[in-house]
Amino acid sequence: MAKTSSKDLGTQPIGSLLIKQAVPASIGILVMSLNILVDTIFVGNWIGSTAIAAINVVLPVSFFIAALGMAIGIGGSSIISRALGADNPAKAFKTFGNQITLTFLFTVSFAIFGLIYVDTLIPAFGGRGNIFDPAKVYYEIILYGVPVLGFVMMGNNVIRAEGNPKFAMYAMLIPSIGNLLLDYIFINVMDLGMEGAAWATTGSYVVSFLFILWYFLSKNSELKINLSHFKLEKTIVSEIGSLGFVTLARQAVVSVTFLLVNNALFNFGGETSVTAYAIIGRLSMFALFPVFGITQGFIPIAGFNYGAFQYDRVKEVIYTAIKYATILAGIVFVVLMVFPEVITKWFTQDVDVINITPTNMRWTFAAIPILALQLIGSAYFQAVGKAIPALILTLTRQAIFFIPLMYIMPLFFGELGIWMSFPIADVLSTIVTWFFLRREIRLKLNKVSA
Repeated sequence: MAKTSSKDLGTQPIGSLLIKQAVPASIGILVMSLNILVDTIFVGNWIGSTAIAAINVVLPVSFFIAALGMAIGIGGSSIISRALGADNPAKAFKTFGNQITLTFLFTVSFAIFGLIYVDTLIPAFGGRGNIFDPAKVYYEIILYGVPVLGFVMMGNNVIRAEGNPKFAMYAMLIPSIGNLLLDYIFINVMDLGMEGAAWATTGSYVVSFLFILWYFLSKNSELKINLSHFKLEKTIVSEIGSLGFVTLARQAVVSVTFLLVNNALFNFGGETSVTAYAIIGRLSMFALFPVFGITQGFIPIAGFNYGAFQYDRVKEVIYTAIKYATILAGIVFVVLMVFPEVITKWFTQDVDVINITPTNMRWTFAAIPILALQLIGSAYFQAVGKAIPALILTLTRQAIFFIPLMYIMPLFFGELGIWMSFPIADVLSTIVTWFFLRREIRLKLNKVSA
């Protein structure tokens, strides 16, 4: 495989470059999403529908701790992309070393905290009644592997910042395929139930970590570090923290949203409603994989060219990314609106769940076509190092709009009001994002490139 240089981000045509960056990212997300879907199908059919709800309860905790690695990865990757664009490799090397140190300190600490307070956290996230016991089994095993996942998420973003999307894709494919194989062995063959599902997921994290470790030790990576780079530097840590906090806040809000929605749905419809939300939640990453892929491909291009003061290229990649993502999101929207019953039956044969999930699925994904602008717009500000607008736009969708709506709407529409809150929040947050993005283009990017 020919070695890719970060310099390509500043020279190749935007359209082909975005495709080159986005396709591997999309494939990786697609396979990872399919892994989550198939994993849920395996669990639902081989263990039971309660097991699906149990895993959904655990996700907010494990996602938040894993998000620490993602936050450090994305925050540091913004610095690395801009440093490489400004021809400052020394800063890129030092940033990467600091990312490794921060990832280790935070993920291990929070994993220990999560294990100590297991009996408090699981009920708080909706793991009540028959859901508690299987959720606890899954939770404890998953947390052993979350620090490894933190390194995987951090390293994956750094690989993409270097302009090597194919290796980032491989880092996502390996654990996805490995998890499915281990699922079959541990759940179906060895009949280990929830323990098998948890160990399959944890084992897949380890395999991906080993691949990423090999990548950075090989000649494929431009980032060469020594022991001095591991020592934390205040200015770099501060910049990683301010940019990474945007991602961490996003994931924290996702976790809080899971907690609130799980509990609200449990109060309205019990375990059946929680299971329906688990299925829709699993489907959400799959539904948005083209948009997420283009967003991930967009970030290093925008960051590199912003660092190189090539503002015309930054504007071009913004418009191109929004156009491509909107078209693909529209296709996904049609599929979800037409075939929700068929999709639901992939996950479970529970008649009660099948009866309520399709309608709720249509409401949840009703605004997907316009969501591309919101995701890419907020990603732009993070890519170019503008933490405050990135944070504001990250919080608009769920914290500012969705959470208040999910309490107000049920007063008028009951449980349906919770599901209606999803598209309303999407529309409102997209409007706010367009205002910020249009202002940025007018005041900053319309300046003559250096």
